[in-house]
Amino acid sequence: MPKRVKQAYSVENVIRKKFETLEFDGEWERSLGKPDKAFSAIIWGGSSQGKTSFAMQLAKHLCKFGRVAYNSLEEGISHTTQMSLIEHNMQSVGRKFILLDREPWDLMFERMKKRKSPQFLIIDSIQYTGVTVKEYKALKEFMQSKGKGLIFISHARGNEPRGALAEFIRYDVDLKIPVKGYRAFPEGRLNGGGEYFDIWPEKSAEYFANIN
Repeated sequence: MPKRVKQAYSVENVIRKKFETLEFDGEWERSLGKPDKAFSAIIWGGSSQGKTSFAMQLAKHLCKFGRVAYNSLEEGISHTTQMSLIEHNMQSVGRKFILLDREPWDLMFERMKKRKSPQFLIIDSIQYTGVTVKEYKALKEFMQSKGKGLIFISHARGNEPRGALAEFIRYDVDLKIPVKGYRAFPEGRLNGGGEYFDIWPEKSAEYFANIN
Protein backbone atom coordinates (compact mmCIF):
# COMPACT_ATOMS: atom_id res chain seq x y z
CA MET A 1 0.00 0.00 0.00
CA PRO A 2 1.53 3.36 -1.03
CA LYS A 3 2.39 5.83 1.69
CA ARG A 4 -0.03 8.68 2.22
CA VAL A 5 1.30 12.05 1.08
CA LYS A 6 1.55 14.45 4.02
CA GLN A 7 -0.17 17.81 4.07
CA ALA A 8 1.88 20.72 2.75
CA TYR A 9 1.87 24.01 4.69
CA SER A 10 1.98 27.57 3.44
CA VAL A 11 4.32 30.14 5.00
CA GLU A 12 1.31 31.71 6.70
CA ASN A 13 0.25 28.32 8.13
CA VAL A 14 3.67 27.81 9.68
CA ILE A 15 3.94 31.36 11.05
CA ARG A 16 0.54 31.06 12.72
CA LYS A 17 1.26 27.66 14.26
CA LYS A 18 1.43 27.75 18.05
CA PHE A 19 4.24 25.95 19.86
CA GLU A 20 4.36 25.29 23.59
CA THR A 21 7.67 26.39 25.08
CA LEU A 22 9.20 25.83 28.50
CA GLU A 23 9.32 29.12 30.37
CA PHE A 24 12.88 28.87 31.60
CA ASP A 25 14.20 31.90 33.47
CA GLY A 26 17.41 33.06 35.14
CA GLU A 27 20.60 31.19 34.29
CA TRP A 28 18.64 28.45 32.52
CA GLU A 29 17.07 30.91 30.11
CA ARG A 30 20.40 32.66 29.53
CA SER A 31 21.92 29.30 28.66
CA LEU A 32 19.19 27.22 26.99
CA GLY A 33 16.67 29.92 26.12
CA LYS A 34 13.04 28.74 26.10
CA PRO A 35 13.09 25.32 24.43
CA ASP A 36 10.06 23.69 22.88
CA LYS A 37 8.26 21.37 25.29
CA ALA A 38 9.17 18.47 22.98
CA PHE A 39 12.84 19.43 22.65
CA SER A 40 15.61 16.92 22.06
CA ALA A 41 19.17 17.25 23.34
CA ILE A 42 22.53 15.58 23.72
CA ILE A 43 24.99 16.30 26.54
CA TRP A 44 28.53 15.02 26.09
CA GLY A 45 31.95 15.37 27.65
CA GLY A 46 34.99 13.56 28.95
CA SER A 47 35.20 11.65 32.21
CA SER A 48 34.83 13.79 35.37
CA GLN A 49 34.08 16.96 33.40
CA GLY A 50 30.59 17.47 34.86
CA LYS A 51 28.17 16.07 32.25
CA THR A 52 26.23 13.84 34.66
CA SER A 53 26.05 16.62 37.23
CA PHE A 54 24.71 18.99 34.57
CA ALA A 55 22.13 16.41 33.51
CA MET A 56 21.00 16.01 37.11
CA GLN A 57 20.71 19.79 37.56
CA LEU A 58 18.73 20.01 34.32
CA ALA A 59 16.48 17.15 35.43
CA LYS A 60 15.77 18.95 38.69
CA HIS A 61 14.87 22.14 36.80
CA LEU A 62 12.65 20.23 34.36
CA CYS A 63 10.66 18.89 37.32
CA LYS A 64 9.11 22.35 37.48
CA PHE A 65 7.44 21.58 34.15
CA GLY A 66 6.57 17.90 34.47
CA ARG A 67 7.74 14.49 35.62
CA VAL A 68 11.22 13.32 34.64
CA ALA A 69 12.41 9.74 34.07
CA TYR A 70 16.19 9.19 34.23
CA ASN A 71 17.29 5.84 32.81
CA SER A 72 20.67 5.08 34.36
CA LEU A 73 21.83 2.46 31.87
CA GLU A 74 25.48 2.85 32.80
CA GLU A 75 25.55 2.91 36.61
CA GLY A 76 22.05 1.83 37.60
CA ILE A 77 21.18 1.97 41.29
CA SER A 78 24.67 2.40 42.72
CA HIS A 79 26.47 4.25 45.49
CA THR A 80 27.67 6.93 43.07
CA THR A 81 24.11 7.42 41.80
CA GLN A 82 22.92 7.70 45.40
CA MET A 83 25.57 10.31 46.17
CA SER A 84 24.62 12.30 43.08
CA LEU A 85 20.96 12.35 44.12
CA ILE A 86 21.95 13.57 47.60
CA GLU A 87 24.41 16.14 46.24
CA HIS A 88 21.74 17.72 44.03
CA ASN A 89 19.01 17.45 46.70
CA MET A 90 16.73 15.49 44.39
CA GLN A 91 14.59 14.64 47.42
CA SER A 92 13.17 18.16 47.06
CA VAL A 93 11.30 17.29 43.84
CA GLY A 94 9.61 14.26 45.35
CA ARG A 95 7.89 11.92 42.90
CA LYS A 96 8.39 14.26 39.96
CA PHE A 97 11.71 12.47 39.38
CA ILE A 98 12.02 8.72 38.90
CA LEU A 99 15.22 6.72 38.40
CA LEU A 100 15.15 3.69 36.10
CA ASP A 101 17.65 0.98 36.99
CA ARG A 102 19.27 -0.01 33.67
CA GLU A 103 15.83 -0.40 32.09
CA PRO A 104 16.16 -2.06 28.64
CA TRP A 105 15.30 0.07 25.62
CA ASP A 106 12.11 -1.79 24.67
CA LEU A 107 10.71 -1.68 28.22
CA MET A 108 11.64 1.98 28.55
CA PHE A 109 9.85 2.71 25.27
CA GLU A 110 6.74 0.86 26.51
CA ARG A 111 6.88 2.86 29.75
CA MET A 112 6.83 6.12 27.79
CA LYS A 113 3.79 4.94 25.81
CA LYS A 114 1.71 4.55 28.94
CA ARG A 115 -0.92 7.08 29.90
CA LYS A 116 0.48 9.64 32.34
CA SER A 117 4.06 8.68 31.51
CA PRO A 118 6.79 11.23 32.38
CA GLN A 119 7.04 14.43 30.35
CA PHE A 120 10.83 14.14 29.99
CA LEU A 121 13.18 11.20 29.46
CA ILE A 122 16.94 11.29 30.10
CA ILE A 123 19.07 8.36 28.87
CA ASP A 124 22.52 7.84 30.42
CA SER A 125 24.33 6.96 28.30
CA ILE A 126 24.10 6.45 24.53
CA GLN A 127 26.99 3.99 24.57
CA TYR A 128 24.96 1.61 26.78
CA THR A 129 21.74 1.61 24.72
CA GLY A 130 22.81 -1.00 22.16
CA VAL A 131 20.31 0.34 19.62
CA THR A 132 20.40 1.37 15.98
CA VAL A 133 19.75 4.72 14.36
CA LYS A 134 16.35 3.38 13.26
CA GLU A 135 15.40 2.51 16.85
CA TYR A 136 16.60 5.89 18.07
CA LYS A 137 14.54 7.69 15.42
CA ALA A 138 11.42 5.71 16.35
CA LEU A 139 11.73 6.83 19.99
CA LYS A 140 12.46 10.45 19.06
CA GLU A 141 9.52 10.63 16.64
CA PHE A 142 7.20 9.11 19.24
CA MET A 143 8.34 11.56 21.92
CA GLN A 144 7.82 14.50 19.58
CA SER A 145 4.35 13.25 18.63
CA LYS A 146 3.41 13.23 22.31
CA GLY A 147 5.00 16.60 23.08
CA LYS A 148 7.66 15.08 25.33
CA GLY A 149 11.32 16.04 25.83
CA LEU A 150 14.18 13.62 25.15
CA ILE A 151 17.77 14.02 26.40
CA PHE A 152 20.80 11.80 25.83
CA ILE A 153 24.11 11.75 27.69
CA SER A 154 27.21 10.61 25.82
CA HIS A 155 30.84 9.87 26.43
CA ALA A 156 33.29 11.82 24.29
CA ARG A 157 36.22 11.04 22.06
CA GLY A 158 38.27 14.22 22.12
CA ASN A 159 35.77 17.06 21.71
CA GLU A 160 33.11 14.97 19.94
CA PRO A 161 30.47 12.46 21.10
CA ARG A 162 31.88 8.93 20.96
CA GLY A 163 30.57 6.47 18.38
CA ALA A 164 28.47 6.50 15.22
CA LEU A 165 25.08 6.62 16.98
CA ALA A 166 26.12 9.47 19.28
CA GLU A 167 27.50 11.37 16.31
CA PHE A 168 24.21 10.90 14.41
CA ILE A 169 22.19 12.05 17.42
CA ARG A 170 24.35 15.13 17.78
CA TYR A 171 23.39 16.35 14.32
CA ASP A 172 19.75 15.31 14.70
CA VAL A 173 18.72 16.88 18.02
CA ASP A 174 17.75 20.47 18.83
CA LEU A 175 20.23 21.23 21.62
CA LYS A 176 23.87 20.19 21.54
CA ILE A 177 25.57 20.67 24.90
CA PRO A 178 29.28 19.87 25.18
CA VAL A 179 30.63 19.93 28.73
CA LYS A 180 34.21 20.72 29.67
CA GLY A 181 35.81 21.80 32.92
CA TYR A 182 32.49 21.80 34.84
CA ARG A 183 31.00 24.20 32.29
CA ALA A 184 28.29 23.51 29.68
CA PHE A 185 28.38 25.27 26.30
CA PRO A 186 24.94 25.08 24.64
CA GLU A 187 24.72 25.09 20.84
CA GLY A 188 22.08 24.30 18.25
CA ARG A 189 18.50 25.43 17.71
CA LEU A 190 18.23 27.69 20.74
CA ASN A 191 15.21 29.91 21.34
CA GLY A 192 17.31 32.59 23.00
CA GLY A 193 20.09 31.63 25.38
CA GLY A 194 23.59 30.69 24.26
CA GLU A 195 25.61 31.62 27.35
CA TYR A 196 27.70 28.97 29.05
CA PHE A 197 26.35 27.37 32.22
CA ASP A 198 28.62 26.86 35.23
CA ILE A 199 27.87 23.43 36.63
CA TRP A 200 30.23 23.88 39.54
CA PRO A 201 31.28 27.57 39.60
CA GLU A 202 34.31 27.20 41.87
CA LYS A 203 35.77 24.29 39.93
CA SER A 204 35.00 25.76 36.51
CA ALA A 205 36.64 29.07 37.49
CA GLU A 206 39.73 27.18 38.67
CA TYR A 207 39.83 24.98 35.55
CA PHE A 208 39.59 27.82 33.03
CA ALA A 209 41.94 30.04 35.01
CA ASN A 210 44.58 27.32 34.72
CA ILE A 211 44.26 26.91 30.95
CA ASN A 212 44.07 30.63 30.04
